[in-house]
Amino acid sequence: MRYMATYDLMETIRNTNQWLGASTLAMASYPMFSMIPNPALQWMSAWGEVTERTFARMVTKPDWGIHSFTCEDGKDHVVQIETVVERDFGDLIHFSVLGRKRRRKQVMLVAPMSGHYATLLRSTVISLLPDCEVYVTDWHNARDIPVSSGKFDVEDYTLYLVDFMRHLGPDTHVIAVCQPAPLTLAATAYLAEEDPDAQPCTLTLIGGPIDPSASPTDVTDFGHSVTMGQLEETMIQQVGFKYDGVGRMVYPGLLQLSSFMSMNAERHSKAFVDQITRVAKGEASDHDAHNRFYDEYLAVMDMPAEFYLSTVERIFKNGEIAKNEFTVNGRKVDIGKITDVAVKTVEGAKDDISAPGQCVAALDLLTGLPDSKKASHLEPDAGHYGIFAGKSWRNNIRPLVLDFIKSNSKTSKKPANKNAAA
Repeated sequence: MRYMATYDLMETIRNTNQWLGASTLAMASYPMFSMIPNPALQWMSAWGEVTERTFARMVTKPDWGIHSFTCEDGKDHVVQIETVVERDFGDLIHFSVLGRKRRRKQVMLVAPMSGHYATLLRSTVISLLPDCEVYVTDWHNARDIPVSSGKFDVEDYTLYLVDFMRHLGPDTHVIAVCQPAPLTLAATAYLAEEDPDAQPCTLTLIGGPIDPSASPTDVTDFGHSVTMGQLEETMIQQVGFKYDGVGRMVYPGLLQLSSFMSMNAERHSKAFVDQITRVAKGEASDHDAHNRFYDEYLAVMDMPAEFYLSTVERIFKNGEIAKNEFTVNGRKVDIGKITDVAVKTVEGAKDDISAPGQCVAALDLLTGLPDSKKASHLEPDAGHYGIFAGKSWRNNIRPLVLDFIKSNSKTSKKPANKNAAA
C-alpha cells in the first residue's frame, strides 16, 4: 500500500462521496418539488446534507472556536491565539485573554499526535483559562509538510517538547494528555541532565501509556500481534500531488479514521441514521450534539510514517520508556535523574485505551524523586475521554490538578499535595 496511487484513491473516494451528498441535497431541494411534499425527497435531502457534511469534515481542521471569555470583572474579553514558537511539524500556541491581568499559573498542554488535531483539547483549554495562562502544542498535518523538512519520529517529538519547555521557562506546569505522556516524561528527564534550570515546576500525566504492558488493552494487543514489516506495508502510504507534502510517507488520517470507526461500527451507523432522520424531521441544527461530536471526531490528520512506526516499535513493542532505556540522538535519557519536578498521574477506571496501571507506572521510574513530590489519582467510572475533557475532568480531576499545581509552584511555600490513589 506504500504508493501515491493508494493515497489518491482514498481521497478520490472521499471526494466522490462528498460530491454525491452535495448533489443529492441540491436535487432533492429543487424548489419545484416543494409543490407536492414527498417524504422520500425529504429523506434524500437529509441524507445528502449529512453525507456532504460528514465527508467534508474529514479534510478540514476544526477551528478552536474560543473567541471570547468572561472574566471575574463580568466582562467578555477577546481571546487571541498567538504562535509563540513556530516549527515545521508543530507550533506552541498561547491563548491570550486580552485586557486581563496575566495569570501566575502557566500551563503547557501537550496534545496528542494520534490522528486528531490539538482542537480535541478545546474543552480542556476552556476549563483552564479562568485560572491559567494556557499554551498548547499544535501539531501540523503531515500531508502539508514538504519532504524537504525532513523526518519526524519520537526522538524529534521529544526534542520539540524540550524546546517548548525551554522557551516557557521553569515556572511552567506541563500537562500531557494520552499518547505524549511517555515522551513528555522523557523530555523532562532530558532537561534534568542537559538543562536543569529549564525543567517545569510540575508534570501531570493523564491517561498515557508509560508502561503499556502493565495493563493490556486492544491497543497494546494489536501492537504485539503485528510485525513492523506488516505495519509498514499495510498502514503507510505516500502523500499525493494534491498537498504540499507530496511524496512524504505517512499514516493517512483517512485510514486511521476507518480503524476508529470499525471499532464501534454499529454505534456509529446508528448515530448517522438517527441524524438523517432528525434532519428530515427538521429537528437537527448546525451545532447539535451529533454535529459537535462528529465535526471533531471525523477531522483527522496524517501522521509522519516514522513517528507512527517508532511509537509502535519503541513505546509499545520494546517498552523503552517502561524499561528506562529510551535514547535521544544515541544518548540514554535517564528518568531517574528527575529530582525536583513534582509528578502526578491521572487514570480512568474505565479507560479502554490506556488502562489503569499504564500511566501510574511512571512513579516507579522516578527513583530520584522523593515520595512527597509524587501523586496519583484514579477516577472511578471515567473512560479515556472523560479524564481530560468530560464531566469527570471538570468536576473532579481539574480541581485536583490545579491544587497540585498551586501546591508545587516555585513561589508557593506549601508542601507538595500528594493525593492518594482513589
